Amino acid sequence: MNSNRIYMDHAATTPIRREVTRAVDDAALPGSFNPSSLHAEGRRARFILDDARDRVAAAIGARRTEIVFTSGGTEANNLALLGVIAASPRPAHVVASAIEHHAVLAALEGLQAGGVEVTLLPVDGEGRVDPAVFERALRPATVLASFMYANNEVGTIEPIARLAAIARRHGVVFHTDAVAAPLWLSLDVQALGVDLLSLAAHKFYGPKGVGVLYVRDGVPLAPQIVGGGQESGRRSGTPNVPGIVGLALALELAEADRPGAAQRVGALRDHLESETRRRVPGAAVNGGGAARLPGFSNLSFEGVEASELLVALDLAGIAVSGGSACTSGTLGPSHVLRAMGKGQNATGVRFTLGAATTLEEIEVAIVALVAAVAQLRARGDSPLLSRGKGRLETNRARLEAEA
Repeated sequence: MNSNRIYMDHAATTPIRREVTRAVDDAALPGSFNPSSLHAEGRRARFILDDARDRVAAAIGARRTEIVFTSGGTEANNLALLGVIAASPRPAHVVASAIEHHAVLAALEGLQAGGVEVTLLPVDGEGRVDPAVFERALRPATVLASFMYANNEVGTIEPIARLAAIARRHGVVFHTDAVAAPLWLSLDVQALGVDLLSLAAHKFYGPKGVGVLYVRDGVPLAPQIVGGGQESGRRSGTPNVPGIVGLALALELAEADRPGAAQRVGALRDHLESETRRRVPGAAVNGGGAARLPGFSNLSFEGVEASELLVALDLAGIAVSGGSACTSGTLGPSHVLRAMGKGQNATGVRFTLGAATTLEEIEVAIVALVAAVAQLRARGDSPLLSRGKGRLETNRARLEAEA
């Protein structure tokens, strides 16, 4: 990364830790053999894979038999939703929130097209689900509920333990998309009471392309990728052993660092918000009235389009986003902010801080933010800003073509 730039988009991805890179490198050769093979090389790869599985299970309070390795958070979410419904012997009804990640919402749309009933619950102005509303939405046909642990755009933390307890009383399988949570919140699946939980390594300083789905023993789950029967028949495909080793170490380090990092980064986030609101009239913190992940700040400014501000900050050397990185190329309104009642065309700029973020970087970002908002309000698009917007439009067209 350019040393002159400031990275504040850790919710999109985190830079891999050096310790994790070394662990992946060390596992690259022995882990390159197929752990399903019976020869000595295969058995060594199996030993490495089993050790990583044990470490991941220990980090979240699970059993090794409850850990399923995937290619990332999107696959973990899809496997949870599609797998539970495919294994259900009766007509199904699913409940989720309107602010779920698109990996969940798109899977639900597919289920709905196949005849599954789906109820998306509203959230309040801070992005919170009401447990009483959830309980009233349950029916005899409800098979599955899925609520994210914390929102990936505004950082609002949902009452997952309360929601999961309600689901359990009604015999409903409960899944949580916990992809945004590991650096900031406990992942103890016993305390949370969840049946399924999704993680992605690249959200906690691990490698890309590897994730986890926790599946409580006894939860029926039909595989969505079939072939070799790996992962105890729940997800076929030769496992990415070195990547899984990196995931295990990154998760252990995240758990060890979490208490101190949450306090320090939360203080930096609060300083960013308080100074921005003090110096910029019409600045609003989306979700600021709720418990949020310490590293998250989603800001909106009266009279300023988030897409234009994003470009201006990028040109000033500050890397932020307009929301989920999975959809940022579209420059469209945020479904999360819309569900929070911020308006049909609501957009925000998401600052997400990381372990390496410093007070000096926060101060530089505030100066750049104040200047960018003032410039956009005073004179609209500059030629430089227009060129930056042109790059984003080109990127959007490319993403739409690839889709």
